[in-house]
Amino acid sequence: MTHPYFQGASAPRVLAHRGLVGEDSSVFDNSALAIAAADAAGAEYVETDCRATADGDAVLFHDETLQRLLGDPRPVAEVTTAELVALFAAHGGLLTLADALESFPLLRFNVDVKALAAAGDVGRAAAAHGHRVLLTSFDDRNRRAALEAAAAAGAEVLPASSGGRTAIALLRLASALRLRGWVRRILRGLDAVQIPERFGAVRVFTPALVRAAHDAGVEVHVWTVNDPERMRALVSAGADGIVTDRADVAIKALAPH
Repeated sequence: MTHPYFQGASAPRVLAHRGLVGEDSSVFDNSALAIAAADAAGAEYVETDCRATADGDAVLFHDETLQRLLGDPRPVAEVTTAELVALFAAHGGLLTLADALESFPLLRFNVDVKALAAAGDVGRAAAAHGHRVLLTSFDDRNRRAALEAAAAAGAEVLPASSGGRTAIALLRLASALRLRGWVRRILRGLDAVQIPERFGAVRVFTPALVRAAHDAGVEVHVWTVNDPERMRALVSAGADGIVTDRADVAIKALAPH
């Protein structure tokens, strides 16, 4: 059965990577303004990340520390939510996941659970919105913990799931060897796999992987693609979705003609 996360939405999927920052360098990725810009551009899906603050709140934040955005070496996990709100005030505004889901009720969120400490709050926030949330993580333990928290919080519809690093590596191997039974076991309980085109010298996005995923009813999303010609080529080769920093460009490039 297709998860509600994918029902009634445009295809191919355009997932706005950390929102849409545009030309304003003062606006941080994953900020409220970045999410609002993606929404205004017509994106139906936003890819975002969650980490836990010192208070245990799941906030939209990618990096482990504040260094890249603010020149501050402290880990997010050691900063209070109130201080982070103050630091983000001039840069687009901080959102907790609960804030984001309430503020943008029509958007569908692709949430990368970056830290196990964030999983509980992610699951609780997503519990009432399972039909429009997909949970993922490089570490499948984080994703599973968030799903368990959503279930414990009474979710009527559990969020969709995308497999982590181990699932993707196994799928790449099993699809190359045409081991259909193994593929089915790897993809059991998953609704999508989200992959780069390549990982070092290894091509991850292959015809065999796409076929194997589609045979199991699982979508394939490719990250992070900003060139419109490459977007079109990947969709022609079977990609169901494109994760991009330029959702505005992708929406136009992938519109039906």
